[in-house]
Amino acid sequence: MADIELTQAEADALIAIEKVRESDDQPDYPGLGGNVCVPLVSADKREHFLLDVSRGRIDLLKGKYQNRGRHVIVLVRLDFGGAPHRNPDGQEIACPHLHLYRHGFGDKWATPVPHDRFTDTADLWLLLKDFMRFCNITKPPVFRRGVFA
Repeated sequence: MADIELTQAEADALIAIEKVRESDDQPDYPGLGGNVCVPLVSADKREHFLLDVSRGRIDLLKGKYQNRGRHVIVLVRLDFGGAPHRNPDGQEIACPHLHLYRHGFGDKWATPVPHDRFTDTADLWLLLKDFMRFCNITKPPVFRRGVFA
């Protein structure tokens, strides 16, 4: 976890705030072992965020979608195609799973993906769109899909 710590109310507010892409650049959706970091800004331009999209090098179905605030604080992370996650209390959560910032623990806790918010976890393109909607990115970046997207 980063040295910066938020209260739970601050983290919840950052997750809920409306976010838009900072520019009209069209990043490439990562291919083999790739990743991309896209800058976002709150609608009122007071807060800056990052959207990280990462894919596995060998297993293309493995990766993560992540929304960070204050440059280093993971607010929301969706891990897919990987191993289960063990929470600090010992509970194991199958993949895919969702990490939400928790005061005192950062992104160390995972929960099952809420199926009412994520319609098809096997479709990585749709999963990204659902993730951006979950993070309240109302004007998302427009990714260019490559051969391995």
